[in-house]
Amino acid sequence: MGNILGISAGFHDAGVSVINRDGDILFAGHSERYSKQKHDANLCYDILEEATSYGDIDTIAYYENHWLKKFRQLRSGERITQWDFSLRDVLSKQFVGHENLLYKTKLKQYTHHKSHAAAGFQTSPYDDATVVVIDAIGELDTISIWHAEYNKHGIAKYKKLWGMKYPQSIGLFYSAFTQRCGLRPLDEEYILMGMVGWGKPHYTKEIMNEFVESLNPPKFKHNLHIGTGTFLDDKANLENIAASTQEITETMIYHIMSKARQIGKSKNLVYMGGVALNCLANRNLGNFYDNIWIMPNPGDAGSSLGAAALAYGRQINWENAFLGTDIPGEYPVKALLDELLSTKIVGVASGRAEFGPRALGTRSLLADPRGPDIKDKVNDIKRRQRFRPFAPVILEEHAHEYFDMPRGFETSPYMQVVARCRRPGDFPAIIHVDGTSRVQTVPRYEDSGIRKLLEHWYALTGCPMLLNTSLNIRGEPMVNNRKDADRFEKKYGVKVCS
Repeated sequence: MGNILGISAGFHDAGVSVINRDGDILFAGHSERYSKQKHDANLCYDILEEATSYGDIDTIAYYENHWLKKFRQLRSGERITQWDFSLRDVLSKQFVGHENLLYKTKLKQYTHHKSHAAAGFQTSPYDDATVVVIDAIGELDTISIWHAEYNKHGIAKYKKLWGMKYPQSIGLFYSAFTQRCGLRPLDEEYILMGMVGWGKPHYTKEIMNEFVESLNPPKFKHNLHIGTGTFLDDKANLENIAASTQEITETMIYHIMSKARQIGKSKNLVYMGGVALNCLANRNLGNFYDNIWIMPNPGDAGSSLGAAALAYGRQINWENAFLGTDIPGEYPVKALLDELLSTKIVGVASGRAEFGPRALGTRSLLADPRGPDIKDKVNDIKRRQRFRPFAPVILEEHAHEYFDMPRGFETSPYMQVVARCRRPGDFPAIIHVDGTSRVQTVPRYEDSGIRKLLEHWYALTGCPMLLNTSLNIRGEPMVNNRKDADRFEKKYGVKVCS
């Protein structure tokens, strides 16, 4: 029997996943890393070439229902320039150069939110869970709550308990105000989160009066798919708009979590969808659930794994997020240490690339977090706004010495939550203006390169952490292969070790 190829493509952040018939994840990657077009909506030849190198494909699973999506577009008055009457028509645009796959495989499709739910539940350690999905928009769903469990045969079963539909969307609300703050929607929401620490929620009342009909359940007075218009004048403080947007968003998310705990049957939370990347809101999820799993790629690209999981039907053998392109060879611990001790900043491109938007140590720019000028130097290298924070990667056993880890996130291997630093004066490079950091903890049991590097760094310096940010050329996605790493090294004059 062949492998299952999961596909997410056509809207934004196209992704591909391959699992075998034993439930092993053979490959999972982002199209943008191959095409070099950030948030690329479409697949490209190279990612499909790599995905198919892992063996024969006998099933292709697509992450949403194209007919339901067309129905929503028609109903909302969007102009449809081309009709795709079958899933094969949809996929034919995505499989250029690999069209033969479409005629020798079984084709399956699922709904957008169910694919999100499966990507979370079937990679989680739980036998049952309440699954919450919050994003901008699927076909029709924008919020959904599910009960998920495995039956006596080990087959994953999903029952939808509650939901909300377009245009009532927390994700669209956040994206609309991302645009209002002069940022790119569906791209720079994470920058809006960085702005929050510099502002105060002084515009909450104005935003509520103009746009929000109800916080519980979340309902809006306008379709925010088209943005906020000319709301507030040019003199409005953008940081305060960001803080106000975050405050309203968090209130709505917590109402959803409260409802999920009320109507759900499980004490385990699986949280998915693009809104699950809001690490500020995530810090309070432990008020609702003790056991929390957010798959490290909860957005649309991650739904390629969800579609493959639904076709497989059972729990997937999840080990870690290092599932993409491989740069072979031993992790260069000695070379990285030498560079950190001499120049304080170094890049690493080694092993398999991360699946998800966070650099976790194989496609990272690393730095000593203790220097007072390191933050500005790294921001200058990356050509970023100086207000933006950086994340620490720390040995798990030392995390509580340095950070007040939120309940439910006592460990944070995928950098999904912010925590207040206990000793901010000692680590200025990884502390935001509000005293928090988006923490990545590296487990004791993990036999990874970043773990070995941190152990050696700690032995030499007494510091159990490093600054960790993504290795990417400005305007491009993260480095994927050694050729990309060489371009980074040449452009920015920073050594990248492999």
